[in-house]
Amino acid sequence: MPVQINPSILSADFANLAAEAEAVRGADWLHVDVMDNHFVPNLTLGVPVVESLARATDTPLDCHLMIEAPDRWAPQYVEAGAGSVTFHVEAAAAPVRLAREIRAKGARASMALKPATPVEPYEDLLPELDMLLVMTVEPGFGGQAFLDIMLPKIRRTRELINKHGLELWLQVDGGVSASTIEQCADAGADVFVAGSAVYGASDPAEAVRALRNQAEAATAKASWACGH
Repeated sequence: MPVQINPSILSADFANLAAEAEAVRGADWLHVDVMDNHFVPNLTLGVPVVESLARATDTPLDCHLMIEAPDRWAPQYVEAGAGSVTFHVEAAAAPVRLAREIRAKGARASMALKPATPVEPYEDLLPELDMLLVMTVEPGFGGQAFLDIMLPKIRRTRELINKHGLELWLQVDGGVSASTIEQCADAGADVFVAGSAVYGASDPAEAVRALRNQAEAATAKASWACGH
């Protein structure tokens, strides 16, 4: 499966989101962080902004819901135009039912794990998902330092995906940059969310290309990718 780079608009200029989306043309997805100031101690944007952004860009939207009651709200983000919707398993009441509802509405279903949440209890749920997100910082704020203690968890997750022969994307989010993306790719990630590393660059589109090149080179040498 090819490497994918998803710039996070959490680090973009919220007053010019259409222009900021255009600035990273060539990215695979735009990562949209939705926070409710309850599940995480921060408040960002919601359904109306996602609707507007979906109309303003051809790049598909990858909505990461850091909110309480995703069972209630996640389907609305599909209706708003998201092509992929990620809910946190720590907040979901019925994750399998929710994943199936997201898929039934036409989007990719993704489940996120906070740093302290192990992947192993959810092994049986993996076939219900299109992507699994391993957070490499505590969710809630951009610009945090990458937690390298998550690398073994990424490796274990990739082993579970390969064990079951799943075409499941493995996303990492938090502190992904030129200095960390190769470690993530070597551990098994293939979808990379990058905020300040992209939007903090003088040329965001070039930053996307450079990160992609780094991740592709690391993946080509990674033991997990051999034969896949």
